[in-house]
Amino acid sequence: MFNGIIKNTGKVKKILRNKPDFTIEISTNLKFSKKEIGSSISCSGACLTLEKYKKKLIKFYISNETLKKTNFNTCKIGDIINLEKSMKFGNRISGHFVQGHVDTTSKVKKITTFGKSWLIDFNLSKDYKKYLVQKGSITINGVSLTIAKITNNGFQIAIIPKTLKLTNLIYLEKNDFVNVEFDILGKYIKNFLK
Repeated sequence: MFNGIIKNTGKVKKILRNKPDFTIEISTNLKFSKKEIGSSISCSGACLTLEKYKKKLIKFYISNETLKKTNFNTCKIGDIINLEKSMKFGNRISGHFVQGHVDTTSKVKKITTFGKSWLIDFNLSKDYKKYLVQKGSITINGVSLTIAKITNNGFQIAIIPKTLKLTNLIYLEKNDFVNVEFDILGKYIKNFLK
């Protein structure tokens, strides 16, 4: 489990596509130890298992199911990936509970600057709108954010300068796809109400 507070990124260095397998190598300044091989790392919101690390290079296997649900199917060398290690018991939780189980992808409809902050509008399938809560939590590319507004075709978020500086959200452009995970508490409540 993660909290969506991103302080580290990495750059895609190698992609190995041997159907049905998909392996990705990322260079990063985030430090790892041998004990962490096999541990869960949030990679732009998708919980992946660390398979190997060597100096500044980390390697992950991505399953076919993860490829279907995430924007990794369009990943290319040079892409910036948000990285977060799983939470440790007793650490401060600054964001919200993030599982790393991406629900869907969403397309950037519009980016508006507001001072140094950004307002981003996303398109979202009607099937998922039931999980949106005004001022509720949402995870975009692994980043814990607040839904600023629910729109006819999706939702809008506001991103402050510090978050832009620390994450790959600064590179977003119109028509890009992002990984979306809805708040786990909202999903459980919706399920119980059925």
